[in-house]
Amino acid sequence: MMIETNQMLPITRLQKELGKTVKELSDSGEPVYILKNNNMEAVLLSYHEYEYLKEIEELVEQLEIKNVIESRLKNYNPKNNVSWEKIKEEI
Repeated sequence: MMIETNQMLPITRLQKELGKTVKELSDSGEPVYILKNNNMEAVLLSYHEYEYLKEIEELVEQLEIKNVIESRLKNYNPKNNVSWEKIKEEI
């Protein structure tokens, strides 16, 4: 993943320029990559970008659940069902 150096910000500078950085982020919509000891430590995103990523995460989770259900239904045999009454009797 290519990151432009103007999007990278040392954490000490972020602490001094937080208000300005948030305004620039709001105006540009571009994420800010936060460096700590010259290592990528965090990413500051706009709220809309964050919401979008959360929606995508939810869709991926639903897709995974759908795939699990479809996989289980392939091997489903109603003859193997056990009634609640029978389970209660065994308890």
